[in-house]
Amino acid sequence: MTKRERRTFTPEFKKQMVQLYQNGKTKQAIIDEYDLTPSSLDRWIHQDETSGSFKEKDNRSSEQQELLELRKELKQLKMENDILKQAALIMGRK
Repeated sequence: MTKRERRTFTPEFKKQMVQLYQNGKTKQAIIDEYDLTPSSLDRWIHQDETSGSFKEKDNRSSEQQELLELRKELKQLKMENDILKQAALIMGRK
């Protein structure tokens, strides 16, 4: 099994593939004709049905979004904590 080179597709192309499917063309026919992976086409169809957008940030669940925000907040708090520790060490030397 050879490794497939990663390709990128424009939102317009993705929308066209979804429209082909919605107009009655089979998934397998689309995959074969345009050399796509089944998972890519399935993901595009799902994204179009749920949010109408192919951007990952628009397709996150509320739990996924909350997790990202909490990770960002944790990173910020750790950084602030490190700064305070350094300040305490400097103040302790005086």
